[in-house]
Amino acid sequence: MDLNLMFQEMTSMKEKYKWIGTVVFSFSIVIAQGQKPSIKIKEASTTTPDYQIDVTVEGLANDTVYLAHYYGNKLYYSDTTVTDARGRLTFPGRTFERCGKHAIVIPGPKFFEFMAVTEDIVLKTTASDPTNNVLVVKSDENKVFYDYLKFIQERRKIAEPLEAILSDSTASESSVNESRQQLQALGDEVANEQKRILEVHSDKLFVKYLNMVLEPEIPEVPENIAKPQELQYRWYRDHYWDRVDFSDPRLVHDGSFHQLLDKYWNRAIPQVPDSLIVEANRLLNKAAGNDEMFKYITHYITFNSESSQVMCMDKVFVHMIDTYYQTGKAKWMNDSQLQKVIDRANELRDSQCGNIMPNIILPGLDQEEWISLYDVEAKYTAVLIWESTCGHCKKELPKYKELYAEWHPKGLEIFAIGNDFEPEPWQEFVTEKGYTDWINVSDNPLVNAQDSATVLIYSGVTNLKSLNFRTTFDVFATPKVFLLDENKRIVAKQIGAEQMGDILGRLEEMERKGIKY
Repeated sequence: MDLNLMFQEMTSMKEKYKWIGTVVFSFSIVIAQGQKPSIKIKEASTTTPDYQIDVTVEGLANDTVYLAHYYGNKLYYSDTTVTDARGRLTFPGRTFERCGKHAIVIPGPKFFEFMAVTEDIVLKTTASDPTNNVLVVKSDENKVFYDYLKFIQERRKIAEPLEAILSDSTASESSVNESRQQLQALGDEVANEQKRILEVHSDKLFVKYLNMVLEPEIPEVPENIAKPQELQYRWYRDHYWDRVDFSDPRLVHDGSFHQLLDKYWNRAIPQVPDSLIVEANRLLNKAAGNDEMFKYITHYITFNSESSQVMCMDKVFVHMIDTYYQTGKAKWMNDSQLQKVIDRANELRDSQCGNIMPNIILPGLDQEEWISLYDVEAKYTAVLIWESTCGHCKKELPKYKELYAEWHPKGLEIFAIGNDFEPEPWQEFVTEKGYTDWINVSDNPLVNAQDSATVLIYSGVTNLKSLNFRTTFDVFATPKVFLLDENKRIVAKQIGAEQMGDILGRLEEMERKGIKY
């Protein structure tokens, strides 16, 4: 991972979106496909707050209105009520741990955001334009929030024509330079106002949200430092979370925390499973004692790693299940939900990068001789699970044949496992297409029959993981590919023939340089 390139990308993005990032934060309303938010969470609290949320929407009369809350960057319904004939409605105040950015959703659907905190809140607006006509009658928190929104809206109006000039290829050089200077001045003005708010209103929840989206100022590096950008990157990573109060459960109830976590996990740190496991543990240690934040981070990392397209990221998923779910720390999950994720981790366990692949012993092409993966003596072994009716397999196999011709003299062997449930089509395809240079194995209905399987396993001919190789290696689609080192340790997986060639080349280069992989 090139840390200099990573730092350059992050700093360039910071400059590019320095202005508009603030605006995005201010209006981070999320409703899927323009519809009302899905009713996924209906909360019940054992504590009744002694304050309330009082809203009047001019233009409503006896209409159903919803209270919605943010959980990360998604909006969920929390409560519902009906206005009186004058458009007035009330909701109970939120308990401390449920406080955060909320929205009032009216027929349309239309909605406006506000900060639900532990104080009485009185707001007025109109049904015609609820977002832009909010009047804060009572609530110190929301006065700060809406004063800031108004400030940003005014600067946004000034900035729009200036940004249009910068995007206009026909604009003169002088007008472009002048527009750029004015935008810089606007950016400075916004930065100064943000600094003032942080100093004057540090007790406000909104200010904690604002602080989370403001990038830290990276110190200048002394001139005698050999790799200044690498040092700056490490400083940035080490201080990334300084702006977050890990003791405050309310921070997960706004999109800014999700934005911060998402950027850190996917862009600020190298996408290397072992490194990410270390970062996951470090981050969750920070959130220990804050159940809301611990739950959010745990779920985010678990889901992200399980669904990631990055090679070997399921190693992070298995680690999360073993460390935080099986140990009873995922208290929000019921027994059925918990068992499902544990079962999924177990399905992936044998095919994790860095693990020794289980020994696979299956009949060869003649369906008589049993061949063991562990008997294959090779510097590299590619385990290729495929089937004769798979269109993608038919496209990839010729490429693997070329790869084998190039790399077999350098130590590559291919251990190809046929995924056909009947051996005849597989045998015919292999023979007809000439894929007989490498090792071919497969199962068949006879060896998988219960009585036969029991005898074969107990007599030591094969083992259960071999006969269940589809489950062992989580084979839901083919081809399924693993690259093993000489010790049968998985070093790469789910790669095509061209990628495997590149990886083999890099492994050879690392060996020449004396670098362990």
